[in-house]
Amino acid sequence: MYKLNKKISELEPYSPITGSYRVRLDANECCFNLPQDMLDQIKNAVENIDYNRYPDPYATELCSAFANYYGISPENVTVFNGSDELITLLMTTFMMAGETLVTVEPDFSMYRFYASLAELKCVSVPKNEDLTINIDTVIKTINESGARGVVFSNPCNPTSKGISREDVIKLITSVDALVIMDEAYMDFWDSSVLDLVNDYDNLIVMRTASKAIGAAAIRLGFAVANKVNSNALKAVKSPYNVNTVSQKIGAIIYNNKEFLQNRRGAIVSLRENLYNGLKKIENAYSQRLQIVSGCSNFVFVKTDYSKDIFDFLLSRGVAVRLMNNYLRITAGTEDENKVVLELLNEFLAERD
Repeated sequence: MYKLNKKISELEPYSPITGSYRVRLDANECCFNLPQDMLDQIKNAVENIDYNRYPDPYATELCSAFANYYGISPENVTVFNGSDELITLLMTTFMMAGETLVTVEPDFSMYRFYASLAELKCVSVPKNEDLTINIDTVIKTINESGARGVVFSNPCNPTSKGISREDVIKLITSVDALVIMDEAYMDFWDSSVLDLVNDYDNLIVMRTASKAIGAAAIRLGFAVANKVNSNALKAVKSPYNVNTVSQKIGAIIYNNKEFLQNRRGAIVSLRENLYNGLKKIENAYSQRLQIVSGCSNFVFVKTDYSKDIFDFLLSRGVAVRLMNNYLRITAGTEDENKVVLELLNEFLAERD
């Protein structure tokens, strides 16, 4: 009789919030859909696809559009079916079973999940009390453990905190390990190291189309690396890993540079709107919650009432993310932000 191995026998499928809610602020998605003129471009492109043919294995048009948007060379870009595919490949091919991967905590939980599937040894560096990263401690941990890799998000999901470009460079130049920088939320900040991949052979930068770009539906993740690492990534990925529909849509979106930059500014303004509203609530109920300042498209909230607030919001048709004694609230439209702020005020007022 066949039995599952210990690595997967007790795993449960990923279970996000499902159902219909009037306000969805739980997944850090862009709160705006694409405009009609861009949807018309997409419709025309999709209608002219040769569906009997395999996709371009190197997503040439998409990689060129992505590279042009960020001002880098297309030869440094490899595209994947979402960042999850990229993370999985980095764990299973750039590292060997039994080798050590350094992470920081709290951070994106899927790093450690995919590392466990790759049978890596994970060493976690706790963050400071204020949720910042002590880069010297990370460097020391990597060097003392003989780690082959280190990965963390900058800005961080879920804290929204970022570390400086200077600290990232210090890390890269102080270790022999592969430094994987997940810049999924860097569109909302200004400390990217995308332009440095040709300077360091131990740097790979990850980007996504799911956040500021507003294209979570088409699952696009990108690796930016030097020529050697990029060639290796192209060699280990599946030959036709990104379908033609996603390639065409992604290229159209990234080619609308001015639109994307303007919308990014709008999202940052909405995050500030949400943050300022939450700070007013914090001032009124300082013993009940603490608002974490950040630089992404969401706000991190510490509160002993996290589960109660989460359930209360769900009961009123509002979904946010529950993370132990924290809530992660994505910036929504002005109306969506107003709803969640009013409900949070209502919840706390009833318990005052």
